[in-house]
Amino acid sequence: MPTLLLVDGSSYLYRAFHALPDLRNAKGEPTGAIRGVLSMLRRLESDYKAEFRACIFDAKGKTFRDDWYPEYKSHRPPMPDDLRAQIEPLHEAVQAEGWPLLSIEGVEADDVIGTLTRQALERGWEVVISTGDKDLTQLVRPGVKWVNTMNEEVLDVAGVEAKFGVPPERIVDYLALVGDTVDNVPGVEKCGPKTAVKWLAQFGDLDALIANADKVGGKVGENLRKHLDFLPLGRKLVTVVTDLELPVQLEDLPAREDDKAALRALYERFEFRSWLKDLDGGEAASVWASKAATESRRFAAAPAGQAEEDPPGEPGAHRGGYLTLLDWPTFDAWLAQISAADLTAFDTETTSLDPMAARLVGMSFATVAGEAAYLPLAHRGAAHLPPVPEQLPLDEVLAKLKPWLESDAHAKVGQNLKYDAHVLANHGLALRGIAHDTLLQSYVLESDRTHDMDSLARRHLGLKTIPYTEVCGKGAKQIGFDEVAVERATEYAAEDADITLRLHQTLWPQLEAEPRLAALYREIELPAMAVLLEMERNGVLIDAFLLAQHSEELGRRLHALEREAHELAGQPFNLGSPKQLGEILFGKLGLPVVKKTATGQPSTDEDVLTQLAEDYPLPKLLLEHRGLAKLKSTYSDKLPRMVNPRTGRVHTSFSQATAVTGRLASSDPNLQNIPVRTQEGRRIRAAFIAPRDHLIVSADYSQIELRIMAHLSGDARLLEAFAHGEDVHRATAGEVFGVPPAEVSSEQRRYAKVINFGLIYGMSAHGLAKNLGIERAAAQSWIDRYFARYPGVADYMERTRAEAREQGFVETVFGRRLHLPDIRAQQAGRRQGAERAAINAPMQGTAADLIKKAMIAVSAWLKDAGLKSKLILQVHDELVLEVPQAELETVRAELPKLMGGVAELKVPLLVEVGAGENWEEAH
Repeated sequence: MPTLLLVDGSSYLYRAFHALPDLRNAKGEPTGAIRGVLSMLRRLESDYKAEFRACIFDAKGKTFRDDWYPEYKSHRPPMPDDLRAQIEPLHEAVQAEGWPLLSIEGVEADDVIGTLTRQALERGWEVVISTGDKDLTQLVRPGVKWVNTMNEEVLDVAGVEAKFGVPPERIVDYLALVGDTVDNVPGVEKCGPKTAVKWLAQFGDLDALIANADKVGGKVGENLRKHLDFLPLGRKLVTVVTDLELPVQLEDLPAREDDKAALRALYERFEFRSWLKDLDGGEAASVWASKAATESRRFAAAPAGQAEEDPPGEPGAHRGGYLTLLDWPTFDAWLAQISAADLTAFDTETTSLDPMAARLVGMSFATVAGEAAYLPLAHRGAAHLPPVPEQLPLDEVLAKLKPWLESDAHAKVGQNLKYDAHVLANHGLALRGIAHDTLLQSYVLESDRTHDMDSLARRHLGLKTIPYTEVCGKGAKQIGFDEVAVERATEYAAEDADITLRLHQTLWPQLEAEPRLAALYREIELPAMAVLLEMERNGVLIDAFLLAQHSEELGRRLHALEREAHELAGQPFNLGSPKQLGEILFGKLGLPVVKKTATGQPSTDEDVLTQLAEDYPLPKLLLEHRGLAKLKSTYSDKLPRMVNPRTGRVHTSFSQATAVTGRLASSDPNLQNIPVRTQEGRRIRAAFIAPRDHLIVSADYSQIELRIMAHLSGDARLLEAFAHGEDVHRATAGEVFGVPPAEVSSEQRRYAKVINFGLIYGMSAHGLAKNLGIERAAAQSWIDRYFARYPGVADYMERTRAEAREQGFVETVFGRRLHLPDIRAQQAGRRQGAERAAINAPMQGTAADLIKKAMIAVSAWLKDAGLKSKLILQVHDELVLEVPQAELETVRAELPKLMGGVAELKVPLLVEVGAGENWEEAH
């Protein structure tokens, strides 16, 4: 049976405009809403193969609902000019993409969708309604799905009831009771989703509820009775009309072919580079993209993690010249080819994602775009597949490849080569000659985008690659790569090498065109990757017995806290259940509701409990319970299970391409988030120990971000304080409170410390007042006095905001670009958040660059000096080493000089070094 795909274009238009950053082309024309809506249409077209489809927009002017209720939608502000400017070209683009477009005067898009849905159902068609508007869930029934492409939510009849608590046929009753703030339809005062669902479950429907309104008690019952006269009109306003006389028939809505000429003109005008590449072919698009790359990169960055649109081309069209190496002559020919090549793209396929455990299944190589080879080495096949062909012997192949793999003279490029280096190290090989890494190239160019190969191929090459799950499956049915058929493995693995080479050929010229970015990539990121590889393989020794003791103590403490919580609540309840917790806090105990969840329930998240903990004992106890439970599960219980049986150590993984500021991220286990200010957190650190005759050494930059602030702002007073080695918090307190530094009280110093760090993070007077427990006026007065005493800081902040608005990014001292997609956002909260980030990001980013430079310098010195000391961890602004006792004095003396000398700032870089038998003692 045919499928009809109906898209609520008006819903997606507004959502795309407000959700995406302020994207513009080189002429300054806004493009975000156009790009967002077209991306969603492309995704829908890929996900739902519909023979008939339409994109429906609201028409200008009033509708019949305005006649029913003059206040309908009257509270909406005028359409922003930047959004209005995109409507006409968006309509053109939607139609050029092959979508019938409907915009019918006097009726809303919802009613057009409702009428078309009814007509399709009467013919036995399937219907998919794509929208972000919950009102349209009333149309769901067997044969009709509601889809929100922005969050990939799909609702059928059961899904609607699970989400809202009522079936689709009761959505209009539900909306009439809770109201619709978007359309300015008032509901019953204080009647939230929970109350509406309860009433409809009790009485059956709205009519029965109205008839029995006198039976509803309490204040909300009074509100219901006050609202009775409006309820029938409210229900009428939120009911989607399904019997319009439309000027089109279903047969008028077939999916159409693209109008490529029209699309080309639109893509060129709005600089949609990846889409243009598919239309014009790679060469023409590359010329155009090169011309516009610098300008468009300023504003074309999507938020980190945002899904990339699928390219419109035929998937797999780029594959072809891929070869499987199954015999010695073919292998030898490729070995000669990669040995003679100036640069070879290299990738491994393995048995595991754990870099310390992964073993080789195969390798792939590419020296020319479009051609690649896969070398299978350990495929064992699966019962349901044909027999595996005979493969070349692993040990003999590695022996032949060893000179090439370990040669600095043979340049290699890969996507996250740190992982491949781990895999080869597991086989006793040291990967050398790493000239480039496309993961790091992408990260340096656009840190706030996604950097996986599939996304990069879509974004920069306009190509859709084979996803891993398509080859190996997912979930419980996922197979290992060694079980994949060799022919299929070749398609996937050779493509990886081919795409990596093509990405390098696209990304590296962009980096070369930006000398500071190229230097950051060559001098910091690539060398840091090699150091991180060493640190990950070194691992850290832990005291499993100590952690077991700690876990047992935490268990007893958690049990006692649970009993205490039950006593405070007057009944037992599950501390981990938000539903039960909400019923206790806001029902039985009557605590004030701070905020609600998306489903209308009172929130019990950490921010809410923190606010309530200031006045009530139970939320304070719950926070303590949560903190201890997290420590127990994440560290005390888990760390001993993560000890590698081969090395006897725990090996974390450091990611360079996660945080937009350049800071490293740690995972499996995450060692960045162990609390340092609590006794329990310090006990976890005490379990990180040195082996016999060794010590743990910690080297930490002191007040690094304040020093960077002094350097960037050039404020004379701050520079002087650091130059003379003063206590900068005491000096600030003296300036703000107008007393000599020697007379500053501990309380005044604490206040100054909060001010110093708060302003770095863009803290407002309200935030400062809340943090210090003082009046807002007093906080504002202190901020004003701070800026009066440190005018250079105020100038820096204003200058940085202006530069961010002009460029779309800010930079660190070393040239790292930190893109700010929301710096021109229409919504004030998002724009102000971006302005705060603009001030803080250069400091965090510079600190991240400094610690990476320090790692590189320390690692090189340890090797050059022939020392046995080794780096084992990097956490925030701290390096942690494992040092033989005989080398302790040498290391302690040299670390401050090495780390303090990695950059020349306007203030000295102070490094504090400590040593002990465990990590905690070293602090």
